[in-house]
Amino acid sequence: MIIRPARPEDADAVAKVHVRAWQAAYRGLLPDEYLASLRAEERARRYTFGSSDPLAPATLVAVDGTELIGFATTAPARDPDCAGQGELAALHVDPGAWGRGVGRALIAAARAQLVDRGHTGAILWVMVGNSRAEQFYRHDGWLPDGARRTDQVWGATVDELRFRRRLP
Repeated sequence: MIIRPARPEDADAVAKVHVRAWQAAYRGLLPDEYLASLRAEERARRYTFGSSDPLAPATLVAVDGTELIGFATTAPARDPDCAGQGELAALHVDPGAWGRGVGRALIAAARAQLVDRGHTGAILWVMVGNSRAEQFYRHDGWLPDGARRTDQVWGATVDELRFRRRLP
């Protein structure tokens, strides 16, 4: 497995991982009919990989042979009370690759990417009830900081908890 920056031609494969990961991870947290309606083709059109703008989101992908099996996106933190920090905006692994260390490799690379961009701390948001993700992030040193929000993500209303950690 290699971790590398996403390229524009990765958009379809990233979108497929994104949708499959949501459909598996959020079963029981979001309505089944909503999850079944997600389409990778719609998601792929929204990606803008390959930007050199340091303020733009930056995505890393995990590739095993020729198969893209996960991705992580970092950016400057969007929350006003987190100015100067970074954000892990997304981390998703294809369900068929869960338990193989892909998430651990991606989160380590994402933290390094945030440090390379000058961040000494970072945040991320976890959907309330996503205990698998909470456990994963806690194991990597992320802790809830008490902030909560209700957000619109892909047309779904979700309640989220904010986690934070120092970098590196």
